[in-house]
Amino acid sequence: MQCDTAPFNNNDLRMALKFAIDREEMVHKILIGYGKVGNDFPINAAYPNFDDTIPQHTYDPRKAAEYYKKSGHDGLPIVLRVSDVAFPGAVEAAQLFQQSAAKAGIPLEIKREPGDGYWSEVYLKQPFRATYWGGRPVQDQMYSTAYLSTADWNETHFKNAKFDSLLVKARGESNSAKRKAIYKKMGLLVRDEGETILPMFNDYVEGVRDEVKGWEANNVWEVMNGLAPHKCWLG
Repeated sequence: MQCDTAPFNNNDLRMALKFAIDREEMVHKILIGYGKVGNDFPINAAYPNFDDTIPQHTYDPRKAAEYYKKSGHDGLPIVLRVSDVAFPGAVEAAQLFQQSAAKAGIPLEIKREPGDGYWSEVYLKQPFRATYWGGRPVQDQMYSTAYLSTADWNETHFKNAKFDSLLVKARGESNSAKRKAIYKKMGLLVRDEGETILPMFNDYVEGVRDEVKGWEANNVWEVMNGLAPHKCWLG
């Protein structure tokens, strides 16, 4: 969601949508179980300094309805634009979201966009749309790429001075425990004030034959973070 565009400039509405999505159902039906639920910030246990004590956002139609009522939304359908190119299963995921949100009294309208032109005409231009991100080696790179106020790829227009200050502070903190505590504060800010609804993280499912040598699992991106052609050989 783009936080500077109505109705997504209302955090109560954003929170309503976060509680209106059934994450477990999406992991089960979209990822066929090959993944884990997300918590509305782009970090999970694959990252160093991840704090697993951050409370998990769960599907709660009652709480979603309360936030929706508090937002004062006019009741018109909220348009979510999706395409098969946004990520595999994006259209089906949007349909599941529509059904779970309806149970909270939140009207979602799914607009299926053509794949041709989705990244040029919908992504970064329309206020509510589906997308995906690959991982980054460390939290700083993920946050600096997509959540820092001045980041070129700040797709949600998230601009939070406290978050920016914490991000810079974390870069200079050499104590791991203190840096982890800073990242926890940043995660909570994105989770509770940000514009990202992140329902799931996908696993990479890859097959490797016995004669392929040098293969190592990589948490950042598929095919050894793209390095398999350089680091593997046949033996």
